[in-house]
Amino acid sequence: MHKTMKVLMDILYPRRCLGCGVSSPETFRYICWDCWSDAAQVEAPFCDLCGDPVAGAVDHDFICYSCSAKTPAFDGARSAARYDGVVGEALRQLKYEKALWLAPDMAELLHNCLAAEYPGRLFDLIVPVPLHHVRRRERGYNQSAVLARELGRRLGCPVLPGMLRRIRPTTTQTNLTAKERLSNVVDAFQHRRAKQLTNRRVLLVDDVMTTGATVNACAKTLKKGGAASVHVITAARG
Repeated sequence: MHKTMKVLMDILYPRRCLGCGVSSPETFRYICWDCWSDAAQVEAPFCDLCGDPVAGAVDHDFICYSCSAKTPAFDGARSAARYDGVVGEALRQLKYEKALWLAPDMAELLHNCLAAEYPGRLFDLIVPVPLHHVRRRERGYNQSAVLARELGRRLGCPVLPGMLRRIRPTTTQTNLTAKERLSNVVDAFQHRRAKQLTNRRVLLVDDVMTTGATVNACAKTLKKGGAASVHVITAARG
């Protein structure tokens, strides 16, 4: 039934690459190989903790200045690509234009990144970064939860979107400085279902990571709730 529905959708809504418009791209459902090759993928060298890339040649593991100055609450963070080009456009449409058909492609990026950057690492549950209930009602869905569910299907791992709550509304992080981003998310999250969280290895999922303030606040909250470890995976790095 699922395959029949996909064939029907392809007939009713012919697939075209989001970047160049080529018909029926093969690499992803809506991104062709040429456009994916042109995307700025996040590659080494980058900080061993937060995954922030650095310029120049580094032939050993290293911790960036920010993580050295204040160790983040998460145990590692990785992103698949930069937030520009075809990946940035896909995430913008997914987030703001209700383009939910792009979620499988973005989840495939997450899955590939996970296999490359966390090889052999096992997780007990997946938790998406939550939206405040007012914003979720306005948007109609939480894009991070949509990505988490798609990734969970690929990993065969339970997804628990109710594990974290955003208990106060926050302004968008987009135009804030790094310092403002940190203060914007202080005490913004609350953990729930502590029994399900205790001693669990958590994979925290978000669409975009910039300074890491939001995922760090989430990781801190999850660890207060008893999580044994929290690793972060995002589709893009801002």
